[in-house]
Amino acid sequence: MCRVLAYIGPELPLESLLLQPENSLINQSLDPELHPQLQLAGWGFGAWSEHLLKPREPLLYHRPMGAFYDDNTKGIIPSLQASTMLAHVRAASYDSRVVLADENCHPFSFAETPWIIAQNGSLPHWKILQRELLPYCEDRYLSQMKGTTDTEFLYVLLLSLLKGDGDKEVQDAFTAMLRLILDAMKTLNLVALTKLKIALVAPGRIIGVNYGAGHNGETEIAGDWKALRKSGPGPNDQALSMLLEPMYLLLGKNFQDYAGSYEVDVCPEEEATSAIFASEPLTENGDEWLHIKFGEIVFLERKGERVVKKVSKLSL
Repeated sequence: MCRVLAYIGPELPLESLLLQPENSLINQSLDPELHPQLQLAGWGFGAWSEHLLKPREPLLYHRPMGAFYDDNTKGIIPSLQASTMLAHVRAASYDSRVVLADENCHPFSFAETPWIIAQNGSLPHWKILQRELLPYCEDRYLSQMKGTTDTEFLYVLLLSLLKGDGDKEVQDAFTAMLRLILDAMKTLNLVALTKLKIALVAPGRIIGVNYGAGHNGETEIAGDWKALRKSGPGPNDQALSMLLEPMYLLLGKNFQDYAGSYEVDVCPEEEATSAIFASEPLTENGDEWLHIKFGEIVFLERKGERVVKKVSKLSL
């Protein structure tokens, strides 16, 4: 299982987000608490800061190796800070067909858009599904695709469907994307469980999506993900559990006062100054984390010193 971590808020040293916490993203790649698979297929981050020479462009870093083996982290990260960040560690099956390269490490970033993307998910048979989906993809994005991952192709398709950068336009694009994917699967007789747990990030904004379809292409799915996880390693229940598992959101203030952890001062939402969107709760008190349930999209935006949150239901 891949890991995603997104942050918006006051400028913070990147090491307080990526290195110092005991349950930091890099440590999770070696010693995951909730999922047993090591993340050995690469990692990366994108960050914006007013202290960079190009503050409106993301500073991107990728390396196709286990994050805990990356000898650059202690030399580069402590020199950086950010007010918006998206980081990812990549899990991939132990298969000779998996390509380990910079081009396959998240987050992905293209010209002509403010958005970068990372996900903890999968689009089965995506290379064949392109037969049906490529007509909806714009050349200006297809021409920038460099790697061999489903996430980068989803990025191309999503950007091509976007009619604007407002919340409604983004939600409409996600809805249209899943509808096209399911139609393509049915046309090609390739219906399979599809997991879209995506972080779409731009300066001062995080859009988190927990969406997809079940084994038969259904988008309305009932089930207790924790109970399904206990049923054993059978592929159907295990995959359905991971599909239904929530994504996690922490809102608060004074993050900078808790060096070495992901703790914040919990406060009423209207007083929050920072937000973390993640694949799993990252503090001892998991009750502080809001659940972005399957079928939901969360919009987070920094307006002045405050972070504004809106959650909507995704439906076809």
